[in-house]
Amino acid sequence: MSLPAFSVRRPITVYMAISVLVLLGGIAFYRLPVDLMPDVENPTITVRTAYPGVAPEEIENLVTRPMEAALSSAPGVYRITSTSSEGSSSVRVNFEWGVNLDEAANEVRTRVDRVRGALPEEVETPTIFKFDVSQFPILFLAISGDKDPREMRTFIEDEIQPRLERVPGVAAVDVRGGVRREIHINLSIDKLRSYNLSVNQINDILRRENQNRPVGPMDEGKYEVLLRTEGEFNNVEEMRNVVVASREGVPIYLKDVAEVSDTHEEIRQLVRVDDRPGIRLSIRKQSGANTVDVVDRVQQEVDRILKTFPDLSIWPIIDNSKFIRQSIDNVKQSAISGAILAIMVLLLFLRNVRSTLIVSISIPITIIGTFLLMYSYGFTLNTMSFGALALGVGMIVDNAIVIIENIFRHREGGLEHEEAAVVGTSEVSSAIVASTLTSVAVFVPLVFLSGMTGIMFMQLAYIVGFSQIFSLLVGLTLVPVLCAKYLRVRPPDTRTHPWMSKIIRVSGVMLDRLDERYQKAIHWSLAHRKTVVLGAATLFISSLGLVPLIGFEMMPETDEGEVRVDMELPAGTRVEVTDELTKRVEEILRREVPEAEHTLTEVGGGGWMSSSTHTSEIRLKLVDKAKRDRSSREIADSLRSKINIQPGLITRARPGGGSFMTRLMPGGGGGDRVSVEIRGYDMIVASDLAKTV
Repeated sequence: MSLPAFSVRRPITVYMAISVLVLLGGIAFYRLPVDLMPDVENPTITVRTAYPGVAPEEIENLVTRPMEAALSSAPGVYRITSTSSEGSSSVRVNFEWGVNLDEAANEVRTRVDRVRGALPEEVETPTIFKFDVSQFPILFLAISGDKDPREMRTFIEDEIQPRLERVPGVAAVDVRGGVRREIHINLSIDKLRSYNLSVNQINDILRRENQNRPVGPMDEGKYEVLLRTEGEFNNVEEMRNVVVASREGVPIYLKDVAEVSDTHEEIRQLVRVDDRPGIRLSIRKQSGANTVDVVDRVQQEVDRILKTFPDLSIWPIIDNSKFIRQSIDNVKQSAISGAILAIMVLLLFLRNVRSTLIVSISIPITIIGTFLLMYSYGFTLNTMSFGALALGVGMIVDNAIVIIENIFRHREGGLEHEEAAVVGTSEVSSAIVASTLTSVAVFVPLVFLSGMTGIMFMQLAYIVGFSQIFSLLVGLTLVPVLCAKYLRVRPPDTRTHPWMSKIIRVSGVMLDRLDERYQKAIHWSLAHRKTVVLGAATLFISSLGLVPLIGFEMMPETDEGEVRVDMELPAGTRVEVTDELTKRVEEILRREVPEAEHTLTEVGGGGWMSSSTHTSEIRLKLVDKAKRDRSSREIADSLRSKINIQPGLITRARPGGGSFMTRLMPGGGGGDRVSVEIRGYDMIVASDLAKTV
């Protein structure tokens, strides 16, 4: 018994199977993670090593080059790039695509441990980072209030940061801005000498005194209680009264040999929010967490925080979820519009409401079934997967149309409902199977692409294949069942459906004229074969010549509603000098960019993980695209010549955004369009060449 015959004879079984499929697909849809792009495991490992207070040249010779030598011979290494800056070394190791990143990380860790003994003793333990999309922040929050910078920083770390880190799906919350509290102990060398004390002795005594020590268990009735002595300092006065020595029975206190002050750390970073001192929080999600859900939960917690502390102002500067929602909504709207247009075209050509409804039902059922397979394969709902669904909408209905048209023909020939459904479907089953497999085969090569391109387009190939296979199953099972039950061949009653009669009459006239012209074109083509073939070949060759004029890019540039201005002064520039120039640029931006809604300025560090006193970054959050005439790219281009205010100041204006995945790809929004690298071992020569370029 063929599949169509089995389905027509057991419609309840088909209905139940389809219902289960729709139910499971619906559950899978709500459990699918939502993100901008497919998950990418870039085979990259970074080794960061801190050596505080050391110049870049010494960092390169003492730390970076030994690391490079140790890692260069690791299996699968494709390229090594390094950055040596003041007090820090960063070695980035790129592996071949397809390398197991966990195994590569273990190999890197082993080699770093071997070279650790050859590094200076003052070098801190190297830190190894695997590339993970989840390490990039999904949300930046700007916070301002009436507290001074030190109080604000302490308040954020004690009250706000823990609450946000407890939000489900949040991996970490990084704080930047304000100043940390520090206790400064300024020792008097002369007084230390007079008491025959050393700095190391004072250091050891303070470390020993600032501890809570366990005493041990004590029985109290039926219970055993653990006791401890509290020795940690609670205030500065306790530190001043620490006994550091004794001379002839007279205690010598810390305040006798040092000045103890409650102050703050050296200011190397400044954060301003809309021209006011503020704090910037960067929130990272857990690996595999739903970006949109995490941001929603964070925003709910922020609303609760604002109710508790009404004197605070908190708003998102960069919100990845906003762009993700916009991108996915655009694709969804395109898919829905495509489905509606497909249904209208079906109604126009089939001229039968029931046939159109049967074909239309197959669209959502096929898409929902595809969600089930997407969930099973660990895919996410992203612009690529929705694009694949939108691409497949037009192909989904092909099988159903062919089957219904053949069943309709047999019904007009006099066969009964069930017989026409079985015969009509069976006759074309081989053809639609071959057609479906042909359509799927077109996308098979995408599965075998390697590198970033393969990761990006693999989901598209799989999802289009899933939707085609599901449309085939629906066409061979549900469509004949519905045709046997509901398909009618008689035209609609003009008295009951006058609008339908008019549509059928108008479309019939149009299709008859189209058919006549098509017949004439076929007859002419058959009579002039050489002309047709030559014309087609000429058109094909001419179109190939236009390919270089189109241009190539992996991802189109997007307007995420942000403009970034990066500034860099010569290394070693004090943060106060950098801040002064940054304020001058801020004035220019206020005048030249009226579209800016909020401004976040970070002096003494560009980016969310770096920190250096000679760099700064200004982020402009723009109003919605509907409320401005210029794109973020146009705004950035207009600023370049206006922010070069001083020789030696390197400035760069570019469209920015929170979608780090987009910027990691060639051609992605916000990245450099053209970059020139000058490599060599002599930094002076390389610097001169760079200035020449």
